[in-house]
Amino acid sequence: MLLEVKNLKTQFRVKGGLVNSVDGIDFEVDKGEILAIVGESGSGKSVTSLSILSLIPNPPGEIIGGEILFKGEDLLKKSNKEMRNIRGNEIAMIFQEPMTSLNPVYTVGKQISETITRHKKLKKCDAMAEAVKMLELVGIPTPEKRINDYPHQLSGGMRQRVMIAIALSCNPELLIADEPTTALDVTIQAQILELIVKLKDKFGTAILLITHDLGVVAETADKVVVMYCGKIVERATSLQLFERPLHPYTEGLLLSIPKVDEKVDQLFMIPGMVPNPLHMPKGCSFSDRCSKCMDICKVKQPELVDYEGRKVSCFLYSDKLEGKGKYGTIIRS
Repeated sequence: MLLEVKNLKTQFRVKGGLVNSVDGIDFEVDKGEILAIVGESGSGKSVTSLSILSLIPNPPGEIIGGEILFKGEDLLKKSNKEMRNIRGNEIAMIFQEPMTSLNPVYTVGKQISETITRHKKLKKCDAMAEAVKMLELVGIPTPEKRINDYPHQLSGGMRQRVMIAIALSCNPELLIADEPTTALDVTIQAQILELIVKLKDKFGTAILLITHDLGVVAETADKVVVMYCGKIVERATSLQLFERPLHPYTEGLLLSIPKVDEKVDQLFMIPGMVPNPLHMPKGCSFSDRCSKCMDICKVKQPELVDYEGRKVSCFLYSDKLEGKGKYGTIIRS
């Protein structure tokens, strides 16, 4: 196992109290595998990825519990110096917005070669030659000229390719891609996804893909983690998830995808709003929006349990429910 996250908890101190952005989650990533973490904005996806690399700003954020095992070693016990040697070298990240992630006052060549110089200990001229190769690898034309361009001189798709070149410049074992296709048109999105999968196959890199786009998940992911309000509500293979979603939230996400071959008067949407993180419901955090909500859902949080070869956090799939009606009837349909 390359990466194991165990009972990870990350909170932020804000005006009004504490927010549990990541609340006791568990998942694993194998070598050469693509694991997607999906969910609405605010579900804790990006905070999870930043926690893995110890990039949570403190204050106001803090990792208060759990383990992040990378090749068997707990990253939460590493010093700042040790983490600097891991970031960009063994674990790399493609950040969500390349225009703000790239430094506007340095050329893209300088920014790629900086990572190579830092971790591979090459001379500047050799590092720049490697940067040209990386730009060529990610499909940027005339890389020997583009190496001298500044970020504002490149299109959104090309800036994203530069971010991928930086992330892969040291052949990391794990690549974290945080919304790598956000704000790109569909044609460029397809090209970026194809590029990421191609480079994954070439280098054998494992990928942790953060996204809210289930279309992206269907095309690329081997396994899927569905998050809601900082918790995992379902874990499954990509095939299991799309063939038969178990959790009502996952079902709602899939129903929200418009289908080209269906004519509808109104697109489906999950009713209600994500609860205020400072005033979470006493029971299941999805209970106020769920069409299958039961009495117990209002007063108790469901645990993540095994069901048909996957994990789901819902009382509908608790063995205590079978044939007993112990937890009451569905109170809203």
